[in-house]
Amino acid sequence: MTKTNPFRYFKTSPEVIRLAVMLYVRFPLSLRNVEDLLHERGIDICHETVRYWWNKFGPMFASEIRRNRASRLKSYSNWQWHVDEVFVKINSEQYYLWRAVDHEGEVLESYVTKRRDKAAALAFLRKAMKRYGNPKVVVTDRLPSYKAALKQINSAHKQEVGRWINNRAENSHLPFRRRERAMQRFRRIQSLQKFVALHSSVYNHFNNERHLNSRDQFKLQRSAALDEWQQLCAA
Repeated sequence: MTKTNPFRYFKTSPEVIRLAVMLYVRFPLSLRNVEDLLHERGIDICHETVRYWWNKFGPMFASEIRRNRASRLKSYSNWQWHVDEVFVKINSEQYYLWRAVDHEGEVLESYVTKRRDKAAALAFLRKAMKRYGNPKVVVTDRLPSYKAALKQINSAHKQEVGRWINNRAENSHLPFRRRERAMQRFRRIQSLQKFVALHSSVYNHFNNERHLNSRDQFKLQRSAALDEWQQLCAA
């Protein structure tokens, strides 16, 4: 079956579209910042075009990245997950962004809910386990919802709670917080869920762990990530 080209009805080249989406999602830039950066490269577009592109093509790119990575990551059965939730304001109402991170800092799942009770924790854990399999250890904070949810799915013995041991999940919120400030927060829960899923996939794709690699190895991994990005959704 021939793969459909999602760019077939667009006059702009796929390379420009991929570049605009990457700049907007990966870096803490506004739509108008991306418009100005592209203008310096001789590409004249409106900031609303950037908004349309990331809304249309962003989920496609994120889906392909997750599909390519999930099949490899699921094979590791001895994972240690770090799970945490953070407060997010939408139109002066408080919501909760749940996030699961593995032992290497890979963002596995992001999920937005109105509450942080047992039902919300259970839905989040089941969604993550369905995609990535069951972890060996689940590191959480002292929120009672985690204990109740893990007990219901017969994984209470996998929970670990302690001071500072969940810093990996806490630190995983920082790139999103920087991006949230640049976007001047969100106005709908659907927009938040859509963006965090895309942001997590792009962050994982370009996270080359430069603090663990030599300069030469980091440059090779960075070039490979950019080459893979340029091939996303290619016909």
